[in-house]
Amino acid sequence: MASPVTYPPLDQLKPVADGVWIVDSGPHRALGMPMPVRMTVLRLANGDLILHSPTRYHQPLRRQLEEVGRIRHLLAPNIAHWSYLQTWQRECPGTVTWAAPGLRDRRQVRQSGLRIDHDLSGRAPPEWADEIEQVVVPGGGGFTEVALFHRRSRTLLLTDLVVNVEAEKLPALMRLGTHLVGSAAPDGQAPIYLRLVINMKRSQAAPAARRLIDLAPERVIFSHGRWFERDGTLALARSLRWLTR
Repeated sequence: MASPVTYPPLDQLKPVADGVWIVDSGPHRALGMPMPVRMTVLRLANGDLILHSPTRYHQPLRRQLEEVGRIRHLLAPNIAHWSYLQTWQRECPGTVTWAAPGLRDRRQVRQSGLRIDHDLSGRAPPEWADEIEQVVVPGGGGFTEVALFHRRSRTLLLTDLVVNVEAEKLPALMRLGTHLVGSAAPDGQAPIYLRLVINMKRSQAAPAARRLIDLAPERVIFSHGRWFERDGTLALARSLRWLTR
């Protein structure tokens, strides 16, 4: 039975826009709190699929993915979203793994033996530069998040830069915690501890955040909570006001 905090059906491909799907999964525990987690899938013009922040591997999910394209690129867009990469690498040989800057240097990642083929940057690689724009949002302590903007569908992909958890889905004490860290829907932001980390490099992060808003996304998909299905630019500007003011 699915956890109340998640968005069933889980581990299944759900269409969002032309060439864009999501996969809801979880729950994942963060500081003891159950959290929904989400992967986004983009299909490039050549039929290759990008798995953005892969969630847990399931054979039926792989079959669904192969019905819409070729599983080619695995993306870890920030330093926290890499846990399931190795299983996807093993089960889908021939995939290429891309990671946020600095992920390969983290001790836990080195000890795991995770293969990282390329580091992401603020410039999209030739494999998808004609279709997707990238923006790097830096922070202190080695934190970096790489945002992807899918031009054709005007869809912005984030991971933890926005967290919008529906507190009513949580036990009472955890509801309070979600409000205290500032990540409760419908006005969810990055949790306060992550805002503190990003503010360590505010002079670089604030222009990057403004750039995301200037892209004028119609929708914004992120890893945890109720994503912005409509009025994406307004919702994003509200969620990032702590960084752009």
